[in-house]
Amino acid sequence: MLTAADDFSLVPPFEIRAGEGQAVPFVFNSPHSGRHYPQRFLGMSRLDGLSIRRSEDTYVDELFGVAPSLGAPLLVANFPRAYLDVNREPWELDPKMFAEPLPPFANIRSARVAGGLGTLAKVVGEGLEIYSARLPLSEAVGRIEAIYEPYHRTLKQLLGATHQRFGWAVLIDCHSMPASIRLGDAGFRPDFIIGDRFGASAAAELTQTAIGLLSGMGYRVTHNKPYAGGFITEHYGRPARGVHALQIEINRALYMNEKTLARTGGFDALASDLSFFAARLIAETDLSPGLPMAAE
Repeated sequence: MLTAADDFSLVPPFEIRAGEGQAVPFVFNSPHSGRHYPQRFLGMSRLDGLSIRRSEDTYVDELFGVAPSLGAPLLVANFPRAYLDVNREPWELDPKMFAEPLPPFANIRSARVAGGLGTLAKVVGEGLEIYSARLPLSEAVGRIEAIYEPYHRTLKQLLGATHQRFGWAVLIDCHSMPASIRLGDAGFRPDFIIGDRFGASAAAELTQTAIGLLSGMGYRVTHNKPYAGGFITEHYGRPARGVHALQIEINRALYMNEKTLARTGGFDALASDLSFFAARLIAETDLSPGLPMAAE
């Protein structure tokens, strides 16, 4: 009987894209851009091959593909978000999805679980249910042990090695958001949202540099609204210890057709702009020990 451990026997569940060596104290992460859907998983789903991709951060790993050439490693998930979401707590699960009771330490009451977007998501996109039947608890255990835990061990090791080498580290957590996102009564549509957990995950200097660069390039940028950062930003961002984490959300309308998932004419221009942004953010950021830092 096949299990989660077999789902990525031909394609690695995740990979580190890196140049000849790390030259800067930055680590880039794309946890939701995975596009390998195991056949075993698709067999459990009630959705077609296109609908199941509605929550995917399609092409985000490519948009930030410049990172290795700048001397920064880029951690990329090949597993899809609909299969496993590493931007959640390890046991953030909906008990109604499983045939057996969840362990007592599972977080079953978070807002993310209530919205159907736990560690194993219940829905994609606009509330489309993924599964045709309840899952055995072993399915959650298998995905968490075989993929979730190794992914976070790898990310922790990357940040730890970066901090040890440079004395500080910055994690840029890269995501995309639906084009339907609107803010305020006027329906303002942001191009980018920079999240720093309301100042808890990164020094203000880093946040303001990121916002200033994107705004200076003509993009509409908001700060922490409506996305302040998920589990990864919250868990790894420890500015008082010299580890900073920013979440960047990109409006998908800038570069792709959300219905067909095809790149649009804006893709190349956006990729070029993000290459410039990443290079300038690295060049203009110095959070060496001894500089003022935001409180945790």
